[in-house]
Formats: sequence, C-alpha cells, structure tokens
Amino acid sequence: MDVTRNNTFSHILLKKVLDKYNYIEEHEKAFIKRLFEGTLEREITLDHVINTYSNTPVDKMKPLIRSLMRMSVYQILYMDRVPDSAVINEAVKLAKKRKFVNLAGFVNGCLRKISSQKQECLKTDSLSVRYAANELIIDSLIEDYGEEKAVSILEQSLKERHLSVRIREDLFKSDIDAILDEWEQNNIDYRALDDPEYAYILNNTEDLSRLECFESGLYTVMDPSGMMVCEKANIKQGDHVIDVCAAPGSKSLHATSKGAIVDARDISSYKVSVIEENIERLNAKNITAKVWDATVYDDASKETADVVIADVPCSGFGVIGRKPDIKRNVTKDSLESIVLLQKSIIDVVWQYVKKNGYLMYSTCTLRKAENEEMVDYITSNYPFTAEYMQTQFPDDEHDGFFIARLKRIG
Repeated sequence: MDVTRNNTFSHILLKKVLDKYNYIEEHEKAFIKRLFEGTLEREITLDHVINTYSNTPVDKMKPLIRSLMRMSVYQILYMDRVPDSAVINEAVKLAKKRKFVNLAGFVNGCLRKISSQKQECLKTDSLSVRYAANELIIDSLIEDYGEEKAVSILEQSLKERHLSVRIREDLFKSDIDAILDEWEQNNIDYRALDDPEYAYILNNTEDLSRLECFESGLYTVMDPSGMMVCEKANIKQGDHVIDVCAAPGSKSLHATSKGAIVDARDISSYKVSVIEENIERLNAKNITAKVWDATVYDDASKETADVVIADVPCSGFGVIGRKPDIKRNVTKDSLESIVLLQKSIIDVVWQYVKKNGYLMYSTCTLRKAENEEMVDYITSNYPFTAEYMQTQFPDDEHDGFFIARLKRIG
C-alpha cells in the first residue's frame, strides 16, 4: 500500500522492512520478498484477472482490499507454496481483521472463482496483460526492435533474476578461495563468468550482509553489464576518473580497482552516503565522494579527467525484471523528460574530459532515443567520436544495458 499510494521505491522499502524483521527465518524472508515483488511486477495482469471476475473494478476498491486481492491472486496464479484454500482463508481473515467484515464475502467469492478457473483467466491476446507491462514500454520496444525481439525482451523480464557480484581484482587466491568456501558453507550456488572473469552469478541467497567476506569488502553486488563500463574505458594506473552520477558507487569502485583516482559524485546527500558506505566496506583508496548536481558546471573540473563516466538517469527498460516500479510508473511525459535530463547532463560534463580522453556514456535502458540517438547528439554537437558501442539485451546472466566509449578529439 505504501508503494501504490505514495510511490515509495519498492526496493528501498523492502530492504527497510526486512532489516526491521531481520530475526525471521531466511525462507520467510524469501517468501515475503517473492510475494511483494511479484505482486508489483504482475500488477497489470492481476488487475485484468480481478476485473474479469469482480463486479467492482480494481480502481474502485478500498486500498486495503485492492492490495489484498492482488496479493492473493498472485499467490493463486504464480506460487505453489501455499494451497489456494489457505490463501483465500487468510485473505478473508485479514479483511475482517482490518475492519472490512462486510467485504469478507466479496473477497471469498471472487478469489474462489479465480481459483477454480486459473487455467482460463490468463488467456489473452494483449501483450500488456500477458507480460504485465505498460503499453508505452511495449510500443517503444516494438518501434525500436520489432515485435519478435520486443516479446523476447518482455519474456526475459519475467524470469527469475539472479544476483551478480564482482570479486575484487586485487585479491590473492587465498581470498578468493575463502569467498567460495563461505558460499559453499551457506549453500549458495555460484558460477563464474568467462567475461569478465571476476564476475559471479549467485543463487539461493537473500542477504549477503550476513556473510563475512562480503562485509569485509572482498566483493560487491554488480551486474556484469555494468562491469563493462570500466572494462572498455581504457583506464590506466593513475588516471583521473570523474563519475558524475555515481550512486551506489559500483563503477567508481571498479575504476579504483584498475588503479584510477576517482571523484565520485551524485545529486543528494543520501546517494553520496550510500557511495561512502560502499567505499568504507571495500576499504577503497584513491576515491572521494561528494554531493554535486551533474547539470551544474564545475569550472575546477574543466579538462581534468582522463575518463568521465556518465551512467545517466534513464527509463530503465533494461532492468524492468528487477525494478517493477518502472512497469507501473512510466508515462509519456517521463520518457520525454528523461531525454532532456540526459542532454542537460551531457551538455555540462563533456567539458571535464581531457583532449584525447574518454567519455563513457551508459544507461540501463534499451530505448534508442536514450542510447544510439544520444550518442549521435554528442558526436554532432561536441568534439567526440564514437569508438565503441554495444547494446546488451537482458539474458540469464545480464541486465539490459547500453554502453558507448566516446573519445575527445585532440
């Protein structure tokens, strides 16, 4: 209800709640996480199903009843841990407990109808309903890539997401062995990637913070796609790197592991505090973090950076599988305004790049208006040439991502 009424960021709220109830069993945390995230992720589909079997439209329901119905239908259609009868009984009890005794019969009857026809209620020709995605997302993906590729991206977004981590590149073999031993002792399945070789995919873990090797900073959470920013940046020992939209600091910290001296910036004290927490946990050297709005010019930084990392705010179409808020909240205005924001950042930060230095432009979206067209905007208006570009589509190992290396002409 906090997410749907107040637009609270779901991942921040979930972490806060699980930290508060940290004493509960791991399997209970996993159940809460799955139910919370799944209900938000499938909201468009759930509302379609509920509206099919309810005389009262979802948007006319009391907020608590609406949330209760969505959670219950999600369990009925997508989870098998709790029998349907128990889901329905629990929903009725919660309705009564929250002073909606008069609606308990409605909850019971509607959920029983859905439970009895669960094979039928998901049959639809609507891509929006089938993949629980805003029409704007679907239309944008089809316009850029065609319907077949768009459907492939949408299908991938609904698959279970794994956790990716970056093991520090400066560790001894004994440190890496200690990490792997700890994962095995905690029944965490892991596999190493070939590229980059320090990236690992983890399964069966909900809370890395309880693991000693994580807390002591031997590795950090990071998607392999994001790791390619520093991999492709040609960073050399002693290079000065400015990361203009740095939170949570993963790319900045990756740059330090390659020998760079890093100036990490972001727009708010909260975001900078997150960067500083990660700097402290990884015991990173040669990096500072400060509050700075990337759209505000910093004359002291003019032509000082060998590499500027501009991982700019974006529509996030490459990570809709991890961030269900995107599916729910995207609007035509938000898509237009994000492009303007990206340009306002680029209009400023290109000036920090030394001649023959690099601007690393990246997003976690798949929209060409924010990716290839933004590269065209940069090279048409400023003294840069595009040396490298890649769109990474989401798969079992990567989030969707775009990266471009732009060299400033001398």
